[in-house]
Amino acid sequence: MLGWTIMFLVIAVIAGLLGFSGIAGAAAGIAKIIFFIFVVLLLISLVSNALRGKSPR
Repeated sequence: MLGWTIMFLVIAVIAGLLGFSGIAGAAAGIAKIIFFIFVVLLLISLVSNALRGKSPR
């Protein structure tokens, strides 16, 4: 999922440099949404591992 975020971020930067504001805005929005989903899933994973008593590796 982090790979998708990086891919949309790169698309947003390239589109922004070329002046395609609609594409850049959409790609940046998608990258933000995927990034926050990734962060939420990371936190859920850390909490569930802590409740099970496993240490993160």
